[in-house]
Amino acid sequence: MLTILIILAALALILVSIIKFDIHPFLALFLGAIIYGLMMGMDTELIIKSISEGFGGVMGSVGLLILLGVILGTFLEKTGGALVIAEKVLKWVGEKSVNLSLMLSSWVLSIPVFGDSTIIMMNPIAKSLASKSSLSYAATIVAVSLGAMASHSLVPPTPGPIATAGILGADLGLVIFYGGLVSLLTLIPLLIFVQKAVTKIPLKPTLAADEKAIPAHERPKFVSALLPILAPLILIILASIANYPTKPFGEGGFIKAIQFLGTPVIALLIGAILSFTLPKKFDRKLLSSSGWIGEAILLSAPVILITGAGAVFGKMLQNSGVGDLVTASMSDANWGIFLPFLIAFGLKTAQGSTTVAMITTASIVAPMLGPLGLDSEMMKVFTCVAIGAGALGISHANDSGFWVVTQLSGMSTKQGNKSHSMGTLIAGVTAIFLVYILSIFLG
Repeated sequence: MLTILIILAALALILVSIIKFDIHPFLALFLGAIIYGLMMGMDTELIIKSISEGFGGVMGSVGLLILLGVILGTFLEKTGGALVIAEKVLKWVGEKSVNLSLMLSSWVLSIPVFGDSTIIMMNPIAKSLASKSSLSYAATIVAVSLGAMASHSLVPPTPGPIATAGILGADLGLVIFYGGLVSLLTLIPLLIFVQKAVTKIPLKPTLAADEKAIPAHERPKFVSALLPILAPLILIILASIANYPTKPFGEGGFIKAIQFLGTPVIALLIGAILSFTLPKKFDRKLLSSSGWIGEAILLSAPVILITGAGAVFGKMLQNSGVGDLVTASMSDANWGIFLPFLIAFGLKTAQGSTTVAMITTASIVAPMLGPLGLDSEMMKVFTCVAIGAGALGISHANDSGFWVVTQLSGMSTKQGNKSHSMGTLIAGVTAIFLVYILSIFLG
């Protein structure tokens, strides 16, 4: 009980510091993590280790992706390329379907790509569509984030679902099918939530002055504007398929090249380089510290630092034994398919990482499948999907995805909680309800 109170106190300290006293999220998260560690009586060496592992880990996995994504987005925005894509999408789907289009697009992209990366890559389009259609920018960016989260937690080959299936011995093909089905159906209440609630959040995007000033005839063509986004996604998808255990593309030097080029950081680097071709008149000064590259680095720095500080807080929670607390308080309960959901939900909400929550929960639940009545082939599949449902929510201050959404869009922490965080809660509850119904008829 004391541990829970300390966690709540640390979260309250962080949120009050940011919302009430307008302290920068990086400082609030970083100091909040250290204060939490001290309050928990963690060894000072473990606190330092949590700081280096948390910040260093997210820099290695997400930091470069954020920077390269912002560079790509900056060139798309300043050349008018994002506006070209926005105009074409609006022409195809109509203004009433913008949020649905963004949600479905990010759902598809986040199957092979990390959720945070998908949000970063889709942000320029969400931003331009909000401006072009007069929709709330909060609605378009949250449509992207919720679509990305839905598939990231439920559909392999993202690391969490594929690791969960492996630990539980579930059929991967069935996990992909039922995870995909549940996550797609989950988008229905999410779209209603975005349309009815998030659109009421007043948030207008600030477009680059360059983009507003560029006449239509000087903007890049639609295909040229789309190439820097599509190329890395195609490479990442091909690499994901090539990495399957069944080796569908075979082996050899060509496959190794695909796997290398499809590594997210290399793929996004290629996308960023392709974006350099978008200006009608290329000037090498654009790549200097005073040019667009310099601007992109300045724009990405706060996002990277805040994301890193959020990861420090998450790592501090992990290393303090939150997982043991959740396990001890829930492992004796006989709740069938709801137990893996609740453990994953508790871990995700407490420490922030979707992948950590899923892998930890799968390891906890694996020896209990028999007593819980979850050891049949179909119930193993539904247990995997239930764990993914739990790991959907709640994305809040200790989740790097939350800070990617709020910092890229300019949303306040309070607005992020009312939109992105609430949406992930709705997603998780909807998904476990669907899993429960499926388990009744097919389990």
